[in-house]
Amino acid sequence: MDRKVTIQDIANMVNVSKSSVSRYLNNGYVSEENAKKIKEAIEKTGFETNFFAKRLKTKKSGLVGIVIPRIDSVTIGKVLTGINKKLMENDYQGIILISELDIEKELANINSLYQQGVDGIIINSMAITKKHIQLISRLSIPTIFTGQKNEFTNYIKIDDYEAGKILGSYFKSKGHKNIVFLGVNEWDIAVGVDRKNGFIDAVKKDNPDCNVQFVETDFSFTNAYSKASQILEYKPTAIVCATDNICLGVLRYLHENNIKVPEEISVAGFGGYDIGSVSYPTLTTVAFDYELIGIKAAQGILDLIEGKELEENKDTSLRLIERESVGGIN
Repeated sequence: MDRKVTIQDIANMVNVSKSSVSRYLNNGYVSEENAKKIKEAIEKTGFETNFFAKRLKTKKSGLVGIVIPRIDSVTIGKVLTGINKKLMENDYQGIILISELDIEKELANINSLYQQGVDGIIINSMAITKKHIQLISRLSIPTIFTGQKNEFTNYIKIDDYEAGKILGSYFKSKGHKNIVFLGVNEWDIAVGVDRKNGFIDAVKKDNPDCNVQFVETDFSFTNAYSKASQILEYKPTAIVCATDNICLGVLRYLHENNIKVPEEISVAGFGGYDIGSVSYPTLTTVAFDYELIGIKAAQGILDLIEGKELEENKDTSLRLIERESVGGIN
């Protein structure tokens, strides 16, 4: 069997550097003279039958960049599962870069993926800032955001306001009027603003005696645990948490202090994490189909790469799961 021709072989044939051949294959700058020699060598050797030739002919790499804020997240894992499933079905591969909850690093990752020659970028963003909009407007490839939305970007996301309304209506039907919402900072528009506002609007509609206090935390179990004593100062009958993970920290504190759930305080969250079905008590939640969001995001970026219109963001993945952690008020 003949040995497979490599980039180094092409470089040796025409007496140029390996990096020059790589730049040519990635549509980078190469002198007109060298570009001609490289092209002739590729055609002569049959090098065009490999991955790079496909790129030369189609002007596509078969690669999609994926930017995520962190790797240690149940939701991100499910989104990535959906993205990978759809990309593989269409002979695409994903390149993942992690921003570590740093907006500037997120922007740098977007730019880095563009420089690497991906065909499009999916961004699971913490927030869409002016810098994001300025950056993607300069790119010659499509981008799509998940988790956040902005009128100047393509996006696929859960309807966080509607999710909040679902849980707000549920607590209203249970008769709760003194509630603490344990949420995150409003820089996260989806979770910190939309989810909270949806809940408050629904639980207080035609319910003037209802009072909702807000306590801020981050997304971690440990920080939620540390906020529980502050929450109890309000003497709530219910604690609603911005995510199920936040709920777990609260449940741990209540259990350690012999406060019964739901007999003394009801607790519920958002996400539908599997662990909520085995916690004690099992956790009432609004479940999101994160894998479906990943599939939709991947299909969206593939459509944009092909020059198609992005389908309207119709989301039907919200579902109230009523378990043991919420009781009614007589």
